Amino acid sequence: MSQALTLARPYARAAFALARDAGKLPGWSDALGFAARVAADPQAAALLGHPRLGRDDAVALLAPAVSEQLGADAAFADFLGLLFDNRRLPLLPEISGLYDELRLESERVVKAKVTSATALPAAELESIKAALKKRFGREVEVEAAVDESLIGGAVIDAGDIVIDGSLRGKLDRLQTTLAQ
Repeated sequence: MSQALTLARPYARAAFALARDAGKLPGWSDALGFAARVAADPQAAALLGHPRLGRDDAVALLAPAVSEQLGADAAFADFLGLLFDNRRLPLLPEISGLYDELRLESERVVKAKVTSATALPAAELESIKAALKKRFGREVEVEAAVDESLIGGAVIDAGDIVIDGSLRGKLDRLQTTLAQ
Protein backbone atom coordinates (compact mmCIF):
# COMPACT_ATOMS: atom_id res chain seq x y z
CA MET A 1 0.00 0.00 0.00
CA SER A 2 2.72 2.47 0.93
CA GLN A 3 4.57 1.71 -2.31
CA ALA A 4 1.40 2.43 -4.27
CA LEU A 5 1.01 5.75 -2.44
CA THR A 6 4.64 6.61 -3.13
CA LEU A 7 4.18 5.88 -6.83
CA ALA A 8 0.84 7.72 -6.96
CA ARG A 9 1.96 10.90 -5.19
CA PRO A 10 3.75 12.61 -8.14
CA TYR A 11 0.82 11.86 -10.44
CA ALA A 12 -1.66 13.26 -7.92
CA ARG A 13 0.44 16.41 -7.58
CA ALA A 14 0.63 16.77 -11.36
CA ALA A 15 -3.14 16.28 -11.71
CA PHE A 16 -3.71 18.85 -8.98
CA ALA A 17 -1.41 21.37 -10.67
CA LEU A 18 -3.16 20.88 -14.02
CA ALA A 19 -6.61 21.25 -12.48
CA ARG A 20 -5.62 24.25 -10.35
CA ASP A 21 -4.07 26.06 -13.30
CA ALA A 22 -7.20 25.42 -15.37
CA GLY A 23 -9.48 26.42 -12.47
CA LYS A 24 -11.23 23.05 -12.58
CA LEU A 25 -10.49 21.44 -9.22
CA PRO A 26 -14.01 20.06 -8.61
CA GLY A 27 -14.34 18.73 -12.17
CA TRP A 28 -11.06 16.88 -12.00
CA SER A 29 -12.02 15.51 -8.60
CA ASP A 30 -15.24 14.07 -10.02
CA ALA A 31 -13.53 12.72 -13.14
CA LEU A 32 -10.70 11.14 -11.13
CA GLY A 33 -13.24 9.63 -8.75
CA PHE A 34 -15.08 8.07 -11.67
CA ALA A 35 -11.87 6.73 -13.23
CA ALA A 36 -10.76 5.37 -9.84
CA ARG A 37 -14.04 3.51 -9.35
CA VAL A 38 -13.75 1.98 -12.82
CA ALA A 39 -10.09 1.03 -12.32
CA ALA A 40 -10.89 -0.57 -8.94
CA ASP A 41 -13.59 -2.80 -10.46
CA PRO A 42 -12.12 -6.32 -10.84
CA GLN A 43 -13.50 -6.83 -14.35
CA ALA A 44 -12.26 -3.44 -15.53
CA ALA A 45 -8.88 -4.03 -13.86
CA ALA A 46 -8.48 -7.26 -15.83
CA LEU A 47 -9.36 -5.42 -19.02
CA LEU A 48 -6.99 -2.52 -18.24
CA GLY A 49 -4.16 -5.00 -17.73
CA HIS A 50 -4.76 -6.75 -21.04
CA PRO A 51 -1.78 -6.35 -23.40
CA ARG A 52 -3.97 -5.78 -26.48
CA LEU A 53 -5.82 -2.83 -24.94
CA GLY A 54 -4.81 0.37 -26.71
CA ARG A 55 -4.25 3.79 -25.19
CA ASP A 56 -7.36 5.35 -26.77
CA ASP A 57 -9.57 2.47 -25.62
CA ALA A 58 -8.24 2.70 -22.07
CA VAL A 59 -8.82 6.45 -21.98
CA ALA A 60 -12.34 6.01 -23.39
CA LEU A 61 -13.10 3.45 -20.69
CA LEU A 62 -11.80 5.62 -17.84
CA ALA A 63 -12.77 9.11 -18.93
CA PRO A 64 -16.41 9.72 -18.19
CA ALA A 65 -18.37 10.50 -21.32
CA VAL A 66 -19.61 13.59 -19.53
CA SER A 67 -16.12 14.74 -18.46
CA GLU A 68 -16.80 18.10 -20.13
CA GLN A 69 -19.93 18.46 -17.99
CA LEU A 70 -17.95 17.45 -14.89
CA GLY A 71 -15.53 20.26 -15.57
CA ALA A 72 -12.64 18.15 -16.83
CA ASP A 73 -11.26 18.63 -20.32
CA ALA A 74 -8.86 17.24 -22.90
CA ALA A 75 -6.05 17.63 -20.36
CA PHE A 76 -7.75 14.95 -18.27
CA ALA A 77 -7.74 12.53 -21.21
CA ASP A 78 -4.06 13.36 -21.80
CA PHE A 79 -3.38 12.68 -18.11
CA LEU A 80 -5.06 9.27 -18.38
CA GLY A 81 -3.01 8.59 -21.51
CA LEU A 82 0.17 9.38 -19.59
CA LEU A 83 -0.88 6.95 -16.86
CA PHE A 84 -1.53 4.32 -19.52
CA ASP A 85 1.87 4.89 -21.14
CA ASN A 86 3.62 4.54 -17.78
CA ARG A 87 1.50 1.52 -16.76
CA ARG A 88 0.10 3.39 -13.77
CA LEU A 89 -3.65 3.00 -14.40
CA PRO A 90 -4.00 0.60 -11.42
CA LEU A 91 -2.88 3.51 -9.20
CA LEU A 92 -5.97 5.58 -10.03
CA PRO A 93 -7.70 4.93 -6.65
CA GLU A 94 -4.61 6.16 -4.78
CA ILE A 95 -4.12 9.08 -7.16
CA SER A 96 -7.75 10.11 -6.69
CA GLY A 97 -7.47 9.95 -2.89
CA LEU A 98 -4.25 11.96 -2.80
CA TYR A 99 -5.69 14.49 -5.25
CA ASP A 100 -8.71 14.99 -3.00
CA GLU A 101 -6.41 15.55 -0.02
CA LEU A 102 -4.48 18.21 -1.95
CA ARG A 103 -7.74 19.83 -3.04
CA LEU A 104 -9.14 19.97 0.49
CA GLU A 105 -5.87 21.39 1.76
CA SER A 106 -5.86 24.10 -0.89
CA GLU A 107 -9.49 24.96 -0.16
CA ARG A 108 -8.70 24.96 3.58
CA VAL A 109 -11.30 22.28 4.34
CA VAL A 110 -11.04 19.57 6.99
CA LYS A 111 -12.99 16.33 6.61
CA ALA A 112 -14.30 14.91 9.86
CA LYS A 113 -16.14 11.66 10.48
CA VAL A 114 -18.41 11.59 13.50
CA THR A 115 -19.26 8.05 14.58
CA SER A 116 -21.91 7.74 17.28
CA ALA A 117 -23.90 4.95 18.92
CA THR A 118 -27.15 6.33 17.49
CA ALA A 119 -27.97 8.72 14.67
CA LEU A 120 -27.25 12.29 15.71
CA PRO A 121 -29.78 15.06 15.10
CA ALA A 122 -28.83 17.67 12.51
CA ALA A 123 -28.58 20.37 15.18
CA GLU A 124 -26.02 18.35 17.13
CA LEU A 125 -23.97 17.71 13.98
CA GLU A 126 -23.99 21.45 13.26
CA SER A 127 -22.83 22.12 16.81
CA ILE A 128 -19.94 19.66 16.36
CA LYS A 129 -19.14 21.21 12.98
CA ALA A 130 -19.00 24.70 14.53
CA ALA A 131 -16.73 23.51 17.35
CA LEU A 132 -14.37 21.82 14.89
CA LYS A 133 -14.35 24.90 12.67
CA LYS A 134 -13.33 26.99 15.67
CA ARG A 135 -10.64 24.49 16.68
CA PHE A 136 -9.08 24.11 13.21
CA GLY A 137 -9.75 27.60 11.86
CA ARG A 138 -10.98 26.04 8.61
CA GLU A 139 -14.18 24.97 6.96
CA VAL A 140 -15.27 21.50 8.05
CA GLU A 141 -17.11 18.79 6.11
CA VAL A 142 -18.81 16.39 8.52
CA GLU A 143 -19.72 12.81 7.67
CA ALA A 144 -21.93 10.98 10.15
CA ALA A 145 -21.81 7.25 10.84
CA VAL A 146 -23.46 4.94 13.37
CA ASP A 147 -21.65 2.22 15.32
CA GLU A 148 -23.86 0.67 18.00
CA SER A 149 -20.83 -0.96 19.66
CA LEU A 150 -19.81 2.47 21.00
CA ILE A 151 -22.64 2.12 23.56
CA GLY A 152 -22.94 5.91 23.91
CA GLY A 153 -21.13 9.13 23.03
CA ALA A 154 -19.18 9.66 19.81
CA VAL A 155 -15.78 9.38 18.15
CA ILE A 156 -14.63 12.26 15.95
CA ASP A 157 -11.93 11.47 13.41
CA ALA A 158 -10.56 14.58 11.70
CA GLY A 159 -7.40 13.59 9.85
CA ASP A 160 -4.57 13.27 12.36
CA ILE A 161 -6.81 14.07 15.32
CA VAL A 162 -9.14 11.53 16.92
CA ILE A 163 -11.38 12.59 19.79
CA ASP A 164 -12.85 9.54 21.54
CA GLY A 165 -15.79 10.56 23.68
CA SER A 166 -17.50 7.19 23.43
CA LEU A 167 -18.59 5.16 26.42
CA ARG A 168 -16.77 2.14 25.03
CA GLY A 169 -13.55 4.21 24.80
CA LYS A 170 -13.96 5.42 28.38
CA LEU A 171 -14.51 1.84 29.60
CA ASP A 172 -11.43 0.67 27.69
CA ARG A 173 -9.33 3.44 29.25
CA LEU A 174 -10.69 2.60 32.71
CA GLN A 175 -9.87 -1.08 32.18
CA THR A 176 -6.32 -0.20 31.12
CA THR A 177 -5.87 2.03 34.18
CA LEU A 178 -7.18 -0.63 36.56
CA ALA A 179 -5.00 -3.32 34.98
CA GLN A 180 -1.85 -1.31 35.64
